[in-house]
Amino acid sequence: MRQPRARGGVGAGSTLSERNVIRIKAGYTISYDSDLPTPMALMLTVHPSRAGDLLTPAPIIFTPGVVPRTYNDRFGNVVTRIMTVPGETMISTDFEIVDSGLPDAWRPDAAQHAVEDLPDEAMEFLLGSRYCETDRLSDAAWSMFGWTQPGWGRVQAICDFVHDHITFNYQYARSTRTAWEAFEERIGVCRDFAHLAVTLCRCMNIPARYCTGYLGDIGVPPSNDPMDFSAWFEAYLGGKWYTFDARHNRPRIGRVLLARGRDATDVAISTSFGSARLSRFTVVTEKVFHGGDAIWRRPGLTMGQFGLAGLLPVGDSLSGQRLTATRATG
Repeated sequence: MRQPRARGGVGAGSTLSERNVIRIKAGYTISYDSDLPTPMALMLTVHPSRAGDLLTPAPIIFTPGVVPRTYNDRFGNVVTRIMTVPGETMISTDFEIVDSGLPDAWRPDAAQHAVEDLPDEAMEFLLGSRYCETDRLSDAAWSMFGWTQPGWGRVQAICDFVHDHITFNYQYARSTRTAWEAFEERIGVCRDFAHLAVTLCRCMNIPARYCTGYLGDIGVPPSNDPMDFSAWFEAYLGGKWYTFDARHNRPRIGRVLLARGRDATDVAISTSFGSARLSRFTVVTEKVFHGGDAIWRRPGLTMGQFGLAGLLPVGDSLSGQRLTATRATG
């Protein structure tokens, strides 16, 4: 098993320090052109699990005449329904959010569960789905990973394989590409890395779910590629969901989750029920450097109120341990 790549000097037993905490500015401006009013469903709201980390409001702003309404889907994601206006419909937001500033958790002792011991809610993340054809990849998965130690090491071996197997290039993006096709074509973008890794995990009886959200160049050299939303996945090990990223294949800092589900079908940032042509797309995700500004804007914010991505398994918190205001030094 390959060891994790650069982790920013934070060990598995690290504790959260005020020095680690960072502020992230994120948002987007997206426009669609349509000749007629067109129904759309959007997943562009910060996931409820991170809503308590917001330092500023994060409303979605629409072109006048668009009336949104929201609901939560069965995976807990916030879905916004709209009807576009004829011509251009602009959708935008910007906000700031607090983050632990620590890389994704690294837990090499996390064990794989026997299928009969899995909780009921994890079972559907073993099954094939629209972009994750477990039936077509099962034999290949067992031939490649059947010898690996069950648990964290097996998931990491899958990430290592996918990272090396697929060549990343935005010019290779194709919205219909499945995990099997990515495996065969060996090209793709972040969603293809995630789909293939998710599928291989499921083939090996490890529940895996697809995630999408913001991931800026925080703690890594800046990329020359335009900023975009990112895709990664979570695997269920040792009674917890842990973050993995076959595209970057290293623990990263500052993920801001938008949605999670079985695959990209469940978490598409927009689904149109008619003709709506994408005409503008910009995404911003960056660390905020305010040398003299206190990181907290709301008094009484505690560790338990933010997601602690990178310190704890998904869904954990450190309720009641208070952080006092700290100065951002960059």
